[in-house]
Amino acid sequence: MQKETCTVKEPGREQYYTFESRELAEAFIERRTVHKMKLGCMPVDGGNLFMNEDEYNEVLQREPKLKKFIRRCFGSREFIHDIKRYCFWLVDATPKDIKNSKILYERIENIKKSRLASTKKATQRLADTPHLFAERRQPTTDYLLIPRHSSEKRMYVPMGYLPPEIIVLDSAISLEHATPYHFAILNSRVHMAWMRRVCGRLRMDYRYSNTVVYNTFIWPDADPHQVFAIDRLGRRILDARENHPESSYADLYDEVSMPKDLRDAHRENDEAVCRAYGFPVDMDEQEIVNSLFKLYHKAKAEKKRKKQQEQERG
Repeated sequence: MQKETCTVKEPGREQYYTFESRELAEAFIERRTVHKMKLGCMPVDGGNLFMNEDEYNEVLQREPKLKKFIRRCFGSREFIHDIKRYCFWLVDATPKDIKNSKILYERIENIKKSRLASTKKATQRLADTPHLFAERRQPTTDYLLIPRHSSEKRMYVPMGYLPPEIIVLDSAISLEHATPYHFAILNSRVHMAWMRRVCGRLRMDYRYSNTVVYNTFIWPDADPHQVFAIDRLGRRILDARENHPESSYADLYDEVSMPKDLRDAHRENDEAVCRAYGFPVDMDEQEIVNSLFKLYHKAKAEKKRKKQQEQERG
């Protein structure tokens, strides 16, 4: 009996691959699909929706019923340094919930006053919903958190997976549907070289951007063997991190204190990603950047050519 196979088209290219099963074909397409990054949630609350660990414990001691409205939250600093910070997430709170809670009522009243006092009309309009974050872009599935700010002393910008119950703040960026393959490419020396070249700066720290850094980055035309190999290396980086549960990302990604197993996992991933681009594994960072710019201009020209063809066809 002939074995059933599945042939699929590579996203964005006229390249076809045949797999032994539909599951493998779908896994390949899932990994080769580039998803949209989103900025985190912006509060515009004057600090009234937030609590540190002591304040969190005090709130629960005074009004235990509020626990259902409190979420752990991460911006860049909280994520990298494992700082415990909490926020009121009141999308499901009723007017009765707010009116019957002295803590919520006082805090939300302060937010309303603060927003009304703003010189910006858009902020004043937000006073109509003072219990809510001004901009809510919370993922609904597990997501990859990317800090928008990270020390230039780190070789890699720390990134990691979080569940949707943890609120991502606007000093960070989220990427839903990120497989270990996406994680590995973004945590590679190739992507970091691009980031260092095109990103903005906050003082001397890197300022990662979903528009300037991520949207302009050219992903490799990796074949199935390379995709699944890099996917495994992404998992290896995650596993190496798990070997050091007591350490924050600041500890793990300090060039002095970075553990050997994590460094080795990154080094192997760096080499595999270079090979996926057709780069020598010992290519220096400037050469990587130059090659990426060539790919970027090539992709831009191709996009322009296709647009012209569509316009000509009417």
